[in-house]
Amino acid sequence: MEWFEEVARYFHLDPVQFNYSLLTRSQRISHENLRLRDKSWLESAETWFQRRAGAETNVVRRPMFAPFSLRELKLKNRVVVSPMDQYKAVDGCPTDWHFVHYAERAKGGAGLVYIEMTCVSPEGRITPGCTGMYAPVHEAAWKRIVDFVHSETEARICCQLGHSGAKGSTQLGWEEMDAPLADANWPLISASAIPWSERNQIPRAMNRADMDRVTQEFVAATEMAERAGFDMLELHAAHGYLLSSFITPLTNNRTDEYGGLLENRMRYPLEVFHAVRKVWPEGKPISIRISANDWVGDRGVTPAEAVEIARILQEEGVDICNVSAGQTSREAKPVYGRMFQTPFSDRIRNETGMATMAVGNIYEPDHVNSILMAGRADLVCLARPHLTDPYWTLHAAAALGDREEAWPEPYWPGRDQLWRLAERGEAMATKI
Repeated sequence: MEWFEEVARYFHLDPVQFNYSLLTRSQRISHENLRLRDKSWLESAETWFQRRAGAETNVVRRPMFAPFSLRELKLKNRVVVSPMDQYKAVDGCPTDWHFVHYAERAKGGAGLVYIEMTCVSPEGRITPGCTGMYAPVHEAAWKRIVDFVHSETEARICCQLGHSGAKGSTQLGWEEMDAPLADANWPLISASAIPWSERNQIPRAMNRADMDRVTQEFVAATEMAERAGFDMLELHAAHGYLLSSFITPLTNNRTDEYGGLLENRMRYPLEVFHAVRKVWPEGKPISIRISANDWVGDRGVTPAEAVEIARILQEEGVDICNVSAGQTSREAKPVYGRMFQTPFSDRIRNETGMATMAVGNIYEPDHVNSILMAGRADLVCLARPHLTDPYWTLHAAAALGDREEAWPEPYWPGRDQLWRLAERGEAMATKI
């Protein structure tokens, strides 16, 4: 019903995209189901999408395989491997586990691969197993990974930088999530002295010296990421971590110029953004990840306020908004379902015109294609599907009959077998 109630939000869309959005909004008619109903119309719409994206192909291809550009960054397709914490670092340093993990996913066909939230200081780590970007050994280890991605694949790679804030000094992800360490806990800082839970320590509210120090840590980490060769940078300002703690009123009760109204709550995250933008190459984009809904009603960030957050980011020069939600309060009551966070990306993109990434329980090629074709996001991020299948994109291409996606040459025999199986309609690893 919301689509019809807010239909004016979509009046700017091209008629082809507007019609597609209307037809598929409820997902009762999916992308491939629409092909069964009217193949010629859908193929004409897909051709329109590819041409608008600047694709140089005469072959009809799904939207997920359309190119995308930001500043000088050029992606071969619109599938993104979401950042996923591995908790396998040693003193902040990525190991061979990380090399294999990211190399495999880069070989798997996605246009953009994120590394996990990488922390700008030892105290900014979420857990003892989190990766860092604050020592020369870290830079060298990340450079080894980035160099492989660039030399052996067509993927681009994004460095996500963050600081844990009040959610730091906790156990590894497969232990007790967000619970404090049994011992050797380090002190925490945040926007205000508000703990994540009764069990977690009370963080110290940041003063001016803390802000200046952390800003410089982000700058130093950014300079290291550039030397390591990353193609894109993202600041993690979601999920209750340090920058997020300033944005949401649930964890920001400051009475100075950094608290209260949204423009004040955005002040420090923007200070960090402008500081890193000065040292990050002009041709490389910067994204900011936000929580577009705190899931606690009007007491926290709402989808409407998220539009204003994105508008501020856009006006300040942020290139794209990675639209996540929640994880800012233990009181949150999220409403789960397939693509459950996509409506927040949709609203931001179509009310502000800012480029967005959609995330959250997206796991089928049909989801990706419908989100893109309907103009609900510019890029689509998948996390768990890439944990179970590093080659998710290539498998999806084979299942959909797409023969344009490039496979690593040593894997061509496996590719050819997969194509034959797909042509015979035999079971595929990727559901369509």
